[in-house]
Amino acid sequence: MKNCVFFAPVSGEEAEPAVRARLDELIRRSGCNSVISSGDRVVLKLHFGEQGNKGFVRPSYVSAIAQAAARAGGEPVVSDTNTLYRGRRMNSTDHLKLAYEHGFTPDALKAQVVVPDDTRPENVRAIEANGEYVKTAKIAAIYAGADALIGITHFKGHLMTGFGGAVKNIGMGCATREGKLFQHSDLSPIVVIKKCTGCKACVSVCPAGAITMKNGMAAVDTARCIGCASCIPACKFRAIDLDWEGGGMSIQEKMAEYAMAVLGNKKGKAFFFNFLIKITKECDCLAKDDPRIVPDIGILASEDPVAVDQASLDLVIARAGEDILRKLHPHRDGTRQLAHAAKIGMGSREYLLETIN
Repeated sequence: MKNCVFFAPVSGEEAEPAVRARLDELIRRSGCNSVISSGDRVVLKLHFGEQGNKGFVRPSYVSAIAQAAARAGGEPVVSDTNTLYRGRRMNSTDHLKLAYEHGFTPDALKAQVVVPDDTRPENVRAIEANGEYVKTAKIAAIYAGADALIGITHFKGHLMTGFGGAVKNIGMGCATREGKLFQHSDLSPIVVIKKCTGCKACVSVCPAGAITMKNGMAAVDTARCIGCASCIPACKFRAIDLDWEGGGMSIQEKMAEYAMAVLGNKKGKAFFFNFLIKITKECDCLAKDDPRIVPDIGILASEDPVAVDQASLDLVIARAGEDILRKLHPHRDGTRQLAHAAKIGMGSREYLLETIN
């Protein structure tokens, strides 16, 4: 079945107020409030952006969606989870401070802002998944217990999954760190000895202490590695790589099954916005401001996370005139996540695009 994806085009020349007006119309026309009932606790899942990164969805756009949820009678809560890798988003206190610095304050959003601490058992929910890879998913309780869930995603490229869209925002983004580790668990980096200069950049960024120096070269202890891939962008000599033909491909299937676990009790109670604005090569987790890889395209909305991601990918390819994300990440076929998500019944890759002018 083809599900509807609503599309509001945006030009790179448009100022933030003009985009906000376009978003308001998209919210109205897409019927996103149909997933909200009076009294619902509505959790808006987004990425607050790492320090130094500017690709994240603007707070004013998040505020528009939060206020729409409130008008529908819901109680909006804006949230993200902590990371595996070292940075300011690794613990709830620093993560929340960074979110505020990026403009995601309760006053600006007209909503609560929460970063759950998954070191506390009450903030973790184990959900039976019975998937091909995931038998039990470890999800942050705030998402598992929400009455309604709205995914707000900056669509962009990604080193590990080809691209990051709605499926990744929910599957990886709603998982606790234990859940994130499971999804990354087959991904231990390798050292290309002939390229290693012994600069120790990889050693300094490894949050697990899994990289040491041996005979002047980096060495990875796979038993300690958490698969976060922080070492890969840290190496300026491309001496850190992955076994792309090995278990690394399973991360996309695991991610889709985690997303399915999150959405399992949200039938008719979830909605997704993909922002194809400042589309970058890499994820917002990187602490740097990446340039655009294609001009701004617009904002998409749908009840189907698979359809909204497929439509987003198709629009990026059409705008670039080539599969730019596959070109930038040649070892990653991002459509694997969509194929698996469709296979397990999360949504459809076929869609009807309704453009809102």
